[in-house]
Amino acid sequence: MDRVFFVMKKEFIQTFRDRRMLMIIFVAPIIQLFIFGYAVTTEVDNVNLGLLNYDNGPQTRRIIEAFTGSGYFTLVGSLDSDDQLRESLYNGRIDMALVIPPDFEKSVSRGDPVSIQAVFDGSDSNSAQIAGSYTEQIIGSISRDLLLEKLVTQKATAAQMGRNVYLSPPQINPRVRVWYNPDLESANYMVPGVVALLLLVVTILLTGMAITREKEIGTLEQIMVSPIQRWQLILGKLLPFAILGFVDVLLIVTAARWHFGVPFRGSLLLLLGASGLFLFSTLGLGLFFSAFSSTQQQAMFITFMFLMPAILLSGFMFPIENMPVSVQYLTYLNPLRYFLVVIRGIFLKGNGVDVLWPQLASMAVFGVGIFTLASRLFSKRLD
Repeated sequence: MDRVFFVMKKEFIQTFRDRRMLMIIFVAPIIQLFIFGYAVTTEVDNVNLGLLNYDNGPQTRRIIEAFTGSGYFTLVGSLDSDDQLRESLYNGRIDMALVIPPDFEKSVSRGDPVSIQAVFDGSDSNSAQIAGSYTEQIIGSISRDLLLEKLVTQKATAAQMGRNVYLSPPQINPRVRVWYNPDLESANYMVPGVVALLLLVVTILLTGMAITREKEIGTLEQIMVSPIQRWQLILGKLLPFAILGFVDVLLIVTAARWHFGVPFRGSLLLLLGASGLFLFSTLGLGLFFSAFSSTQQQAMFITFMFLMPAILLSGFMFPIENMPVSVQYLTYLNPLRYFLVVIRGIFLKGNGVDVLWPQLASMAVFGVGIFTLASRLFSKRLD
């Protein structure tokens, strides 16, 4: 047992001697605990609501106030036509639209059955399903309140006239429609996101591990004394992983389309171009992490400490809109956030560059920034 004790002592000394390992072991988990404690939630609120109102009576305003006062929906604006409704859902400006039909007020007053249409963006199947349940509950609650009010009115009228008076109770029915994923198939939402996750994990890990392996076995110094220039070394190390990344994209897209039946409504060339921008970011991150790592173990720890927040704060599982505002600002530094919007938009909506250019530009800026910083830092460490 003494030998075991001395081996343990040696490992503790070696671990605590490296300040980077201390940060990974003790500081990073505490930071992640606070971030995830506030950011990770299964609740769906702040649903962006658009209103197409063909009637402007008191009951219409009552319904709008019920939605906005529920805490789940945020009215982002009024819509003027069906075309504007379709365009707003297509470009992601709203998550759902509420359509109030003409003569809604008169139908409610007469007690005629009337329907309110709720149109949802089904590309996020989980959020659409939960928001649809909220919608049905709110409209059902309003319909019950109107029924009680009618019964009270009927009773008062009957007492005044000395005979029974029948008033037709109003019936308001929600008519829910889901676009882009009408069956709310979870695979249609999750599988495109898996493409982004695999690219993120595989390319960062391969890049970081490959470069630190060269450091560990001492071959990096041998390469540096050869006639090769540093930019050639960096490019030669990263291009194979970029090619592997594109191969993975094609394989996963094929499997998603033919095995899982996920619709692909957009352009394959646009998807490959967006994947290239995303790979620029992930390869830069892998190079950046390897610059701080002397061993493969350190590179792997740093990578995993980045991957968990990146995945959970990307909108892959939990809507970003439901996170605290301070945490939402952190997500702007996450390239996965932008790529998820792009890949789901291409798969499910058939979005083009005219809609996705903000995300594509953000990935380009992030990729150029992190790749430039990582290249300079890596070159500096080689000096």
